Amino acid sequence: MTDSQKISRRAQAVAPFLAMDVMAAAAAKARAGDSVIRMEVGQPSAPAPRAVIAAAQAALADGRVPYTEALGMPALRARIARHYAETYGVAVPPERVVVTTGSSAGFVLAFLALFDAGARVAVPQPGYPAYRSILHALDLVPVPLVLRRADRFAPTSALIREAGDLDGVLVMSPANPSGTVIAPDRLADLCATTKALGLPFVSDEIYHGLSYGVPTATALQFDADAVVINSFSKFYCMTGWRVGWMVVPEALVRPIERLAQNLYISAPYLSQVAALAAFDTLDAMGAIRDGYAENRNILLDALPGLGLGETHPADGAFYLYADVGRFTDDATAFCRRMLDEAGVAATPGLDFDPAEGHHHVRFSFAGSKGDCVEAVRRLRAWLG
Repeated sequence: MTDSQKISRRAQAVAPFLAMDVMAAAAAKARAGDSVIRMEVGQPSAPAPRAVIAAAQAALADGRVPYTEALGMPALRARIARHYAETYGVAVPPERVVVTTGSSAGFVLAFLALFDAGARVAVPQPGYPAYRSILHALDLVPVPLVLRRADRFAPTSALIREAGDLDGVLVMSPANPSGTVIAPDRLADLCATTKALGLPFVSDEIYHGLSYGVPTATALQFDADAVVINSFSKFYCMTGWRVGWMVVPEALVRPIERLAQNLYISAPYLSQVAALAAFDTLDAMGAIRDGYAENRNILLDALPGLGLGETHPADGAFYLYADVGRFTDDATAFCRRMLDEAGVAATPGLDFDPAEGHHHVRFSFAGSKGDCVEAVRRLRAWLG
């Protein structure tokens, strides 16, 4: 790099996404011919449903793959609105639905539409690392809501009030990295608190549909003005299709449309066609969720005997966030050794918690039952 080439302060403020770094290292190890059990990223091992693939193939065979309207295909927006009526009993006008390039674009659009530079936005800690990174990149200030064992590691109204001056609040349920679900009554309390404080409330619901014996609620049941972000990536096994959605208040629709027009033009046409078909695959997706539940039980039964039994409540999603403090104070080095010596890839907790993540590791159980069984065998041998 020459003296004339500069790197912006914003770019330098963005931390590496450690899960993706582990993913690259695991892929390199696999390319070298080594056996690796992949538990580092939140990516279903199951393919997208057949109906989804067939819909995309039919659209591709038509030969024309155009832009769509910036807010998304009207048919898909209407189907997402219908989903809220069918699943939660909430009436959502299709005009308030925005189709996005994955949930990632949804966060960028929401933050740009809601906050000016310097705004302070509360985010859970531990929590999805891209929240902090996107906020930093947009010259916004992430304010950690440090989750507590006494609250089942879920955000509370008390934490919001203790956070000081805020310009907005973001929560996630089921959570990443823990899988913890915010109980409906607590979610209602969070919505009431932010409403009373005059704060925008952003609810990340990307893992809805993936819970194990506990109810999940959408923030829209308690606050019609909440900004809800979701995606087809997790429940519908469509990570690489890069298609998600937002439900936003009417006043935000046009500002977000203007931003989307200029930043992305539109979500990919083929992915939107495929997403429309995804809503007709609930039975197949339910069977995949049942497989996750079995994997979860395998790990919950085995990890305590390996010294990894101290986990956050794993009510949903497909993760276990385990305390490895009895083995190390450097989870990053621990994960590196686990990959190199045991052939098991997992993500160090510093991705999710820069303060306390050095003694936690996140394991994804979105793979096959065989992978989970083999991972347990390898970890038992490695940890002795």
